[in-house]
Amino acid sequence: MNSVLKNDVPDKVFSMIGLATKAGKTFSGEFSVEKAVKERKAKLVIVSEDASDNTKKLFTNKCGFYKIPVFVCGSRSQLGKATGNQERASIAISDEGFSKSIINILTENN
Repeated sequence: MNSVLKNDVPDKVFSMIGLATKAGKTFSGEFSVEKAVKERKAKLVIVSEDASDNTKKLFTNKCGFYKIPVFVCGSRSQLGKATGNQERASIAISDEGFSKSIINILTENN
């Protein structure tokens, strides 16, 4: 399942990412996210809209191969703020519940 979304992202998505991070259910940064995808720990991957084309392509292809939903949305600073960091180009959610909630919010907003 591959999804690409490029419009306004509800604040609720970033709140859910923040909760998932506090619960220890996220991976952030290209290396950690890629490792989580390969180890099948990731249930959802979110890549920022302002990430490099190479990063977007990497995660779109990897997630497609491993059948993990991927969304391109938000900015690096929004993803970073949600995870308590400066900027993040990619994050992975490892919890099924958080993943489903975020996917529902993103798809109903589309």
